[in-house]
Amino acid sequence: MATPGNSVEEILRVVGELAPRYEQVVLAGYPPFVKNVVDEGVRRGVDWPAYRVKMLLAGEVFSEAWRDLMGQRAGMTRPERDSVSLYGTADAGVLGNETPLSVRIRRFLASRPPLARELFGDPRLPTLVQYDPMLRYFECVDGTLVFTGDGGVPLVRYHIADEGGLLSHASLVEFCARHGLDVSGPGDDERPFVYVFGRSLFTVSYFGANIYPENVTVALEDPTLADRLTGRFVIQVLTTADEDRRLSVVVERAPDRPAPDPARVAVAVHETLMRLNSEFANYVPAEHRTPVVEVREPGDPDYFPVGVKHRYSR
Repeated sequence: MATPGNSVEEILRVVGELAPRYEQVVLAGYPPFVKNVVDEGVRRGVDWPAYRVKMLLAGEVFSEAWRDLMGQRAGMTRPERDSVSLYGTADAGVLGNETPLSVRIRRFLASRPPLARELFGDPRLPTLVQYDPMLRYFECVDGTLVFTGDGGVPLVRYHIADEGGLLSHASLVEFCARHGLDVSGPGDDERPFVYVFGRSLFTVSYFGANIYPENVTVALEDPTLADRLTGRFVIQVLTTADEDRRLSVVVERAPDRPAPDPARVAVAVHETLMRLNSEFANYVPAEHRTPVVEVREPGDPDYFPVGVKHRYSR
């Protein structure tokens, strides 16, 4: 195990020296930062597939398009087994984890937004993990999660303001079967599921519609844009000189890549919001739906400072 911090230079040095000596390499970290490491490695000619890369991820919801993109760039060919997302907190450690079953179900729902909305009651696709109720007992209170667990400091109905919900194993397997996905079988992991959207304070309100960073993430993973952007962005609502409100999306150019056309980014964001966010489609007037897009340089100190956890909204 090596813990080189958030220095991409040092991480790639360690990987280059140690990876050839081992059967596989597991990159563990915050998804956007792991992506930066993989992308910089690709630019430098690192042969990721030769290292049999796996990913251990935590701290942020990511899309299945993101998982596929990382699979392509790092040579991971088994999406249900080559990467795993953990759900946890600094206070209580790991609360739940993705399993091949949960990933398979999530990928099925990712390609069927109306079905995901029916199941989760929300246009966003949450992280879907399984948990052991004997170790961490979850409850849902007013649309947010609380859990109880023993530890160095016992936690009772501990509330961390994560939006989400609970699903029994039987009910989710039955829901999938009813809609064409058979996930039953001998040896299945029969633990219950918890789904997590994250905290609502990261949304922005625009004409009464909640705009979620997860929606914009999907837009920027468009194959025509993904190679030119790091995947980091900031959404905010600006006021013009005439006191009109405009949705702003600031994106970060990928190092050593030409900047994408801001108009193309705006179209991708607009189309994705119309497809995934019913509030946007119904509340926002047509003339205000296309966002104002600005492309900033890598590591821009105002929007994308190096070495700190990124915030996707203002």
